[in-house]
Amino acid sequence: MTDIAETQILDALASVIDSASGIDIVGAGMVSGLRVEGGHVTFSIEVDPAQGAALETMRQAAESAVRQVKGVDKVTAVLTAERKPAAPAPHAHAHPHPPQSNPMPRQPIGRHANNRKIELPEIKAIVAVASGKGGVGKSTTAVNLALAMAKDGKRIGLLDADIYGPSLPRMMGIKTKPTQSEDGKINPIEAWGIKCVSMGMLVAEETPVIWRGPMATGALEQLMTDVAWGELDALVIDLPPGTGDIHLTLVQRVSLTGAVIVSTPQDIALLDARKGLNMFKKVEVPVFGIVENMSYFIAPDTGKRYDIFGHGGAEREAERLGVPFLGGVPLDMTIRETSDDGRPIVATDPQGVYAQTYGAIAEKVWQAIKIAQATPKAAQ
Repeated sequence: MTDIAETQILDALASVIDSASGIDIVGAGMVSGLRVEGGHVTFSIEVDPAQGAALETMRQAAESAVRQVKGVDKVTAVLTAERKPAAPAPHAHAHPHPPQSNPMPRQPIGRHANNRKIELPEIKAIVAVASGKGGVGKSTTAVNLALAMAKDGKRIGLLDADIYGPSLPRMMGIKTKPTQSEDGKINPIEAWGIKCVSMGMLVAEETPVIWRGPMATGALEQLMTDVAWGELDALVIDLPPGTGDIHLTLVQRVSLTGAVIVSTPQDIALLDARKGLNMFKKVEVPVFGIVENMSYFIAPDTGKRYDIFGHGGAEREAERLGVPFLGGVPLDMTIRETSDDGRPIVATDPQGVYAQTYGAIAEKVWQAIKIAQATPKAAQ
């Protein structure tokens, strides 16, 4: 592979002119966060927030210019705005500013600077999988739920929306980088029969993503709209834990069909799960139900059952809140090991008891999707 120098990228970007100032974007100090990893180049373009989405053409021109550099096979550019671009230095074009070392990206505008809904017409249903706190097995649930939904031929996509801590590549055994379609979109990687996209496919596994909240929401929007999903019966979105900026962007901008809440049985997890559930209810997104993960443990040597985190808390909470209880998934080493090894249990042991458990949950979710699609929005 050809080694790509940052100076080559900057030289290419210097051919892109900011129409507002008449100066090239490198000389104007608008380029930041430049990273070159193999053939993948990422960078941000700082713009005046007042110009908004009108600068999408400039972003595309910047990506096109960098794509011409020998050795570059993928380019990701994001419009950002926190302050106005710096004043150009004398003779800026001849002496471009070098990139900052590990700069922190700033607030994104993206192509949806106004608050219009993100339209994904080829996707029939969008289901968010959420949890109030981390460590409850939400991603494991999202992965196996998506795989269970795909078992009978449904066209399923899986989006890892955890920008800061993406886990999808490891859990699905994905080691390759996505390619780019002819129209410049990301081609999702197909694994175990479903289409997958994650920020973890675009950065090295151990590389931290140090972004402010608005930058992460901009990246999420691009992971949804700049992906060649094709026609899908459902897109499952694995949300990060909590109720932060990404969640708010999703519920406000995307027409979610419904949400699944994942919790463990203990009170503290249920307290946080309740917050997530109430968030979806406030924005009138149907809550399909609660999954109780780590519901119990069966000792492999004795067969004795242990309720390590208590048992039945999620079911009682679902009844109290008036939402369906979708099922309980046990705490088991096999589920954990297959997830860590990129061999999810539903895909590798489709006839096993745990695959059947996830299958039963998926069937309930699918029935809820059909009901939601047939119910007028005002009646939900």
